[in-house]
Amino acid sequence: MHPRGPNRRTALRGAAGALALAAVSGCTWREPPSPAPVFVVATGPPGAVYREIGAEIARLLDERLPGTRVRTVETGASHDNLRLIEAGEAQLGLANLDSVMAGEVAGADPLRAIGRLYDSFVHLVVLDGSPVRRLGDLEGRRISVGADDSGTEFTADQILAETGVGMEVVRMNQADSARALGRGEIDAMFSLTGLPTPAIADLAERHVIRLIDLSDAAAAMAGVRPEAYFPASVPATTYEGVPSCPTMSVPNLLLCSADLSERLAHLVADTVYTGARRIAASRPEAAQINVRTGISTGAVPLHRGAVRWYRENKPA
Repeated sequence: MHPRGPNRRTALRGAAGALALAAVSGCTWREPPSPAPVFVVATGPPGAVYREIGAEIARLLDERLPGTRVRTVETGASHDNLRLIEAGEAQLGLANLDSVMAGEVAGADPLRAIGRLYDSFVHLVVLDGSPVRRLGDLEGRRISVGADDSGTEFTADQILAETGVGMEVVRMNQADSARALGRGEIDAMFSLTGLPTPAIADLAERHVIRLIDLSDAAAAMAGVRPEAYFPASVPATTYEGVPSCPTMSVPNLLLCSADLSERLAHLVADTVYTGARRIAASRPEAAQINVRTGISTGAVPLHRGAVRWYRENKPA
């Protein structure tokens, strides 16, 4: 079964984004929004970049929101985060663009983007002694495709559906997958996350690992959904002793509900994009966060407060 193409929800989101960009005029708010008792940022599982980036964003927001307790919640990642935002149980969350565009989260139409943050890269990791040399070699083997409701699970499922590779699938978070691979309990693990992935970096310190070339899968997926999947490479400097490897990347978005106040969305955008250097001090992926690419959220419309911030801060 092929991944779904753009649907009515996708078209509506694109139209809404265009209208928002056209309609909002520039005006800077200088006073902070009225504080709420709690502000929740939905992040990700242990061993994943989402969890660490989300924690850094929450830390910066805590400085900007006096009288508000800003906290993070550990989640399965993308799909879990989308549901929490839609249910009103989180105000912000990170998600992969392909997961948002799938339209499989009930009631997801109210989602809006604060902006694009950084790109995640698909990793297919094996131990160096593994007989697996290409994607097709996974046939019949035991493979972790990530945690339930994670972006890794969703994207891995799309790859396997498109390529027709069959395997014994297990679902574990990044950290548990890496530990299971190191113990020989699984034959390989998928990971869709930023560079470097903490769980994989830790695994590479204890074992000699390899990344599997996914260039053919990347070309196939980019052909199916070119707005969400891009051929890419994991650089040679990412993991100790691991050479550069072709794969594909997926943009990550910072999302909120459409009913988040305009002033609060404006403050979040200002906090994230002016604080990118501080985030990058602990998470190198954050070096990708910038005003020029922030508006590139694909079919997901920007929140009107974020639109206002981008208009006030557009590059010369």
